Amino acid sequence: MRPFAAALVLMVLAAMPAFAAEKLRIATTGDYPPFSYVDDAGEIAGFDVDIALALCAELNADCEIVLEDWEQLIPELRAGNFDAIAASMSITEKRRLEVSFTDRYYSNMVRFVARTGSGFDPADAAGKTIGAARATIASDWLAANLARTATIKLYAGQEELHADLAAGRLDALFGDGLGSHAWLQGPAGAGFEFVGEGYRLDEGIGIAVRHEDASLLSRLNRGLEAILANGTYEQINARYFPFSIH
Repeated sequence: MRPFAAALVLMVLAAMPAFAAEKLRIATTGDYPPFSYVDDAGEIAGFDVDIALALCAELNADCEIVLEDWEQLIPELRAGNFDAIAASMSITEKRRLEVSFTDRYYSNMVRFVARTGSGFDPADAAGKTIGAARATIASDWLAANLARTATIKLYAGQEELHADLAAGRLDALFGDGLGSHAWLQGPAGAGFEFVGEGYRLDEGIGIAVRHEDASLLSRLNRGLEAILANGTYEQINARYFPFSIH
């Protein structure tokens, strides 16, 4: 290369901006401990958040975690207001019509919780008042199976649901077993227990992206494989649960 041409190339390269990391906005709800919550320092934290950040590290992406109401997550994702949802969202055929999901990053069951010794029986719930979070697989199951005999109350989030159970405004709740497990371990859950067996109503919990973002979906799946293989997932799991939830 001639000296002038080489100098010109160097000038062009020097004028080019430095490579910027990919920027991703990932939404969660912030009201579902221990999966997502706002800590005492005002930071968004939890299992879902830690998994999302670990995947961002694998993708070499600059990620921002944002809060959104549960019922607005899919509409706002589809509108382009963020790039992915990491909010303990169950993978279902119904939701697959609207979004694409990664491979599962944990497994869960839906369970009834009632006051210890209350005698609540899911098989004989006539006349009982049962709560569930709105627009969830739990609320869908209750509508299909118990709405004709029991009163079903729906809530915007898990915190309100647990609060009404504790206050005696519900005979039982029906919701994610792992979220209820965490609540039962704390002081607010004292005097309550799981009732009956768990129901597996989904294909696991996945991160949601828009259908058209196939490349991002593929990279997130590769990142998930990596954190499962290199021990990062196990470390995150151990921060929140004494057993594997994958």
